[in-house]
Amino acid sequence: MMVLTKTLFHSKIQNLALLLLLFVAISNNASADDGYRLWLKYDRIQNTTISATYSKSFNFIALSGNSDILNNAVKELQTGLTAMLGKPIPIVKTPVINQGGIILTISANGASGDGYSIQMQSGNTVITASKDAGVLYGSFALLRHLQQHLPVEKVVVQSSPKIQLRMLNHWDNPEGPIERGYAGSSLWKWYELPETVDPRYTDYARANASIGINGTVVNNVNASARFLTAEYVHKVAALAGVFRKFGIKTYLSIHFAAPKTLGGLKTSDPLDPEVRKWWIEKTKEIYSIIPDFGGFLVKANSEGEPGPQDYGRTHADGANMLAEALAPFNGVVIWRAFVYKADPNADRFKAAYDEFATLDGKFAKNVIVQVKNGPIDFQPREPFSPLFGNMPRTPLGMEFQLTQEYLGFATHWVYEAPIFKECLDADTYVKGKGSTVATIVDGSLHNYRLTCMAGVANTGSDRNWTGNPMAQANWYAFGRLAWDHTLSPEAIAREWTQLTLTTEPKHVSAISDIMLRSRDIYVDYNTPLGLSRPWTGSHYAPEPWQNRSSRPDWTAIYYHRADSLGLGFDRTATGSNALLQYRPEVSRTWLNAETCPLPYLLWFHHIPWSQKLSSGRNLWDELCHRFYTGADSVLWMQKQWAGVASSIDPAIHSDVTGRLAKQYNEAIWWRDAWVLYLQTFSKKPIPAIYPKPEKTLEEVKKRVNVYLMR
Repeated sequence: MMVLTKTLFHSKIQNLALLLLLFVAISNNASADDGYRLWLKYDRIQNTTISATYSKSFNFIALSGNSDILNNAVKELQTGLTAMLGKPIPIVKTPVINQGGIILTISANGASGDGYSIQMQSGNTVITASKDAGVLYGSFALLRHLQQHLPVEKVVVQSSPKIQLRMLNHWDNPEGPIERGYAGSSLWKWYELPETVDPRYTDYARANASIGINGTVVNNVNASARFLTAEYVHKVAALAGVFRKFGIKTYLSIHFAAPKTLGGLKTSDPLDPEVRKWWIEKTKEIYSIIPDFGGFLVKANSEGEPGPQDYGRTHADGANMLAEALAPFNGVVIWRAFVYKADPNADRFKAAYDEFATLDGKFAKNVIVQVKNGPIDFQPREPFSPLFGNMPRTPLGMEFQLTQEYLGFATHWVYEAPIFKECLDADTYVKGKGSTVATIVDGSLHNYRLTCMAGVANTGSDRNWTGNPMAQANWYAFGRLAWDHTLSPEAIAREWTQLTLTTEPKHVSAISDIMLRSRDIYVDYNTPLGLSRPWTGSHYAPEPWQNRSSRPDWTAIYYHRADSLGLGFDRTATGSNALLQYRPEVSRTWLNAETCPLPYLLWFHHIPWSQKLSSGRNLWDELCHRFYTGADSVLWMQKQWAGVASSIDPAIHSDVTGRLAKQYNEAIWWRDAWVLYLQTFSKKPIPAIYPKPEKTLEEVKKRVNVYLMR
């Protein structure tokens, strides 16, 4: 290799640019933290020993090649290192041996797909990949390593994603609101696009690329046909122009009835030749505007949305029609399995399995059936969907929810990685022990040609992106698990805390402890022992008495089945028999009420109020214990958070402190609502060790009614 010439370091123009970059980085570090930088803060390393070690190891960045993605990799490394080390980091064409630098290379022998390797060679750190995107991911991985102040020699790694399509699904509407969004309005300013492209779109793409996300569905699954008009496709193309520079493909949710509502046809029947032709031509039009368009996401025949069943056709008929149109462009159809009908005698739990399992093997090769992690609807705790393991010939994608629809919105601090891992690690036994949901989703169990993991986004226009600063961890955790589902919630929590909040070891442990306990705390005061509450209204206020709706499965009483005898939904053979949809090895765990794990007890059984549980308490006393302990545990969260104040930005600390105060008040609200309401059936006193609610049931109901009037 050639020795680096001195002139490269003495160029006045280059030095001026580097000094300006350094000034900007230092200025950014000195300003108050408003959460905008997420986990890409790159704060100056204060530990002089670590800073000195890094400074010896990173003196330049060398790149051979040129593309938008590679240039963004170099820019990120330069920005991050300059900020963390407080010195200019030049970009060169010819690296120096044993001088401590970063070399980015594309090689046919590099890791396959989006993977990368980081190695130490001749005194330099070499990031190698077979694709530009892999170099970008490797660059972010190196920066993540350094942000945690880890030893340079331990950065050696080879990593490839376990899932091909790692996507965010945005439920954003064209007018600006976000369905189930709790962090402001949509990021996408449709009224400005395509002429004005907000710089924030670039920061959004950076954040996604930093955790390996490579796909974005920009609009709501309850889709407007407006997004298929040429006007809106050009708007989407402006977003795609930003995203592709970070290795991200753009997708659209589509309105199945568009041939009628937009195209003026008499039908949207997927087997009608004119309808098929309409979709083929529309798809060609989209690709002529967005050449790297990813494909379509579809919600059909669910909650009033149109679909193929309107014409006596199957989900496979509808998906395959779209697959035919997308196939020439290597596009994919992602067809959601979230379906259920208004049948008073049915069990919504069983709906997805009943409609999709018999269609296994009937979908086109470029179709993915996207399944929610649980069989109902993103509840705080659900058993895994029985569809996993029952469609071996059809790629099944995972759908998680990052936005906290049933987890206290942006008010409550709930770390979701344990929810994700609980599902991914669940064993379906479809091919014997070890047939986990993760091995199904990543394709290794059934050799799926396509693999996908999607997260319903929790981003919005709030300056800190997610409303509650702690909710950023759920976005982060999703990306990390979509890349590598073997990571533990503990490791991700510590990693995110170090990148985002503090590197003080004791405080990292304290914050991680809050995060890891937060989900169970929420479940205890919200829906303990397998209760669920996906009723209509706000999805926020406690309303277990809600019993009026246009359909039974949009009431609260449909799910908890409280009566004078007991509580819970019987899904055994004496009830809906939903357990029959699982393999015997799985259902056996839940089948017997005497041995069913308490977290799932009321999911599968109607339990008498006086029945003694494995905890030693009867059902009523155990419920009271959970509701009261859960609410009181928020006080523990407050104490833990107060103890880390010295190492947290004051603005962030104050924000979260206020939210925890609100969370405690609302935990009491939900505790009292449940206890007072269920007491009308159990006729049992609240155990003497717990204080009686300060309000009556009618007063609690009044507060809920006032909330719902907003």
